[in-house]
Amino acid sequence: MKKFLVIAAALLLFCVKGGAFDGDYERYRAMVDSVPFVVIDKPSLTLTLYGEGGEVLLKCGCAAAVNLGPKTKKGDHKTPEGVFKINQLLNSASLYHDFGDGKGRIYGAYGPWFLRLDVPGFIDIGIHGTHLPESIGSRATEGCIRLTNENILALKSKVKVGTPVVITPDVL
Repeated sequence: MKKFLVIAAALLLFCVKGGAFDGDYERYRAMVDSVPFVVIDKPSLTLTLYGEGGEVLLKCGCAAAVNLGPKTKKGDHKTPEGVFKINQLLNSASLYHDFGDGKGRIYGAYGPWFLRLDVPGFIDIGIHGTHLPESIGSRATEGCIRLTNENILALKSKVKVGTPVVITPDVL
């Protein structure tokens, strides 16, 4: 009976708050200096935006780099690990990228927004949209975090320059 009451109380809290409380919130909150903040969990390929008190403002699937481990050099196709900040909100609708697959320049490859991160030694690592929504939930990028265009729009509307981003390590 006691276990049932605890579960019922947790479900009630979930319904009242309007979002799920993630038990890792306190651990991540200790790593950053402000709220809201983003956590990118590379092992589960999810992005979570936390608000005050652990409120989940957005949770969605993402794509990360093809190769496991922390980014150490340009071209290693790894996503960095650690705590970073968003340092630019770039309208990327007119940008292009050549993936080296023989298809040439792909306009709209980054979706509508590119949220640049302050990764030391790298200027073009960020969270962005995509022209390949089917890649979400997979290891498909050269190092960035990729979201659906719908989710990058939702994230962009809730963050600003200076928002902390925690990227968790891969499980090797």
